[in-house]
Amino acid sequence: MALAHSGLDGAALWLHGSDGFALLRGHGLDLAVRPGARGSGVGTALAVAALTEAPADVTAWSHVDHPAARTIAGRVGLAATRELWVMARDASPVEVPAVDGVTIRGFQPADAAEVVRVNAEAFAHHPEQGSMDAANLAERMGEPWFDAAGLLVADAGDGLLGFHWTKQHSADLGEVYVVAVDPAAQGRGLGRALTAAGLTHLASLGVRRIILYVESVNAPAIATYSHLGFDHTETHVQYSRLPRA
Repeated sequence: MALAHSGLDGAALWLHGSDGFALLRGHGLDLAVRPGARGSGVGTALAVAALTEAPADVTAWSHVDHPAARTIAGRVGLAATRELWVMARDASPVEVPAVDGVTIRGFQPADAAEVVRVNAEAFAHHPEQGSMDAANLAERMGEPWFDAAGLLVADAGDGLLGFHWTKQHSADLGEVYVVAVDPAAQGRGLGRALTAAGLTHLASLGVRRIILYVESVNAPAIATYSHLGFDHTETHVQYSRLPRA
């Protein structure tokens, strides 16, 4: 999405021949090394060059916790600071518990402002998801995969209390993309009800597998997902710069 809407404006790029590159956009660092060149020091050299220009709050994700990324991070002074779990289950409908005074239904255009509000409240301290505004919501809804029927909202009559945004990647794979509950409405079982409604929706599309991403420290969410049959399958690790001594 960043490339589609902003191109490479403000980005810096380092190349090591045809063996790898480092791309710095804001505080996010991406690093890739050709498999045949791994172990040659290319990754470390690129990381050192990029980190010389990077801001103090630079971050870099290692997808599937690759040991080579861990080695490079240690060499250049980056420490693991976040873990994002991937959880998965086979697709099947589940019972959707009722919540008094709440109707779970598909998204309507008039819901947009409430979706942004609930998202901001639910993810106030989340470094990525919490920054979604009306423009970013519109951009996401402009993606080819967006389906209004797959964005399920919890309607209390005078506003939304939460939503579950599902995503279909392919004929076989679906995702619990975002589950958000207004903190003022927590404790009513909305998270479980919305998650179950989304799983049932994805199952109705014929997908065979459903995945989700969740912070490793979010024990309540992990408990809910585990109860619904999700298992931890992969871990992604975010690295950040170590503070100076």
